[in-house]
Amino acid sequence: MEWNEIQWNGMECTPIEWNAIDPNGNRIIEIKGSSSTGPSSFSPSERFDELVFVKLNVGGIDLGFELTKQAHTIYANEMDSYPIQTFEANFPIKVDQRDICDVKASEVPNIDIILGGFPCQAFSIAGYRKGFEDEKGRGTLFFEILRIIKAKKPKAILLENVKNLVSHDNGNTFRVILEALKDAGYHVRYAVLNSMEYGNIPQNRERIYIVGFRTKKIFEKFTFPEPIPLKKTIHDVIDFINPVDEKYLYTKGKYKGDIYEKLVAAMDDSDAVYQWRRKYVRKNMSGVVPTLTANQGEGGHNVCLVKTKQGIRKMTPKECFNTQGFPESFVLPDIADGRLYKQAGNSVCVSDVQRIAEQMLVAMK
Repeated sequence: MEWNEIQWNGMECTPIEWNAIDPNGNRIIEIKGSSSTGPSSFSPSERFDELVFVKLNVGGIDLGFELTKQAHTIYANEMDSYPIQTFEANFPIKVDQRDICDVKASEVPNIDIILGGFPCQAFSIAGYRKGFEDEKGRGTLFFEILRIIKAKKPKAILLENVKNLVSHDNGNTFRVILEALKDAGYHVRYAVLNSMEYGNIPQNRERIYIVGFRTKKIFEKFTFPEPIPLKKTIHDVIDFINPVDEKYLYTKGKYKGDIYEKLVAAMDDSDAVYQWRRKYVRKNMSGVVPTLTANQGEGGHNVCLVKTKQGIRKMTPKECFNTQGFPESFVLPDIADGRLYKQAGNSVCVSDVQRIAEQMLVAMK
């Protein structure tokens, strides 16, 4: 892994409910509905209470911070009603559902850390990498986040995107982002992390993380986490034994053409994950889940498949969330599977973020 550094300034997001204060006037937080993946290395007196998230999807980055038991989300912004349902089923706050362009910085609470996951489709291979010229305006949402960062001046920020952000438009897009952050007054490091190398999650998922601090002293204390051994296997996130709803199965005559016949011919290993690639089947030779995508629920491309005792089937939405490091207790609302597949594919790997969060919070002590 390599990381780089520059200087940059603030980013932030939108508001949430909050009202607990101790006798000394300090905010007190009770984290509800989350479970820790391991012992915390921080004491309760070293708590950083205020997180703001812009473009949250289902809250994977928030959850990564909350699992440290040292941070709590107090404001979140998202326009899409479906991920909002998932977020609010798992977090005790209400999401600001307005377009971020309509949110005034003064309406966002003062915070310690801003988390941002501006849409990746404009920069990803799957989204055809249109960048700042994306006709849906997804590429320019970074500047709305930047606007809020500049106004709120948080102590630290974390931004996440696809790894192709670095190379998009021959590096010009990323250069613009870094220079904007530098002009905002932040010291920044960035790194591309793969979940199967840094999060102990059996998924080949590379994402770029940009971490920034307002003070150089804190910045110099921060380092990205080191690689760790991959101990979990695909059997820890996918149930190869117990039956699932038949709607996830591929059977003869269920789909047009010869898809089923191709799957039967190609899928001979019940200890592997395959991927349907429009016209052919590809086996993941690394023994992990291929990169989950937002469009895999549409059935025509990037669909992750397994051969179980029940037969050939696609991964369930719950298994996709497992593969993103979400705890078993994470609640999936009763909405269409296609929506859940999209949410899982758009999410971060929670355990990656938790490890970054722990490093950030150590530096901020």
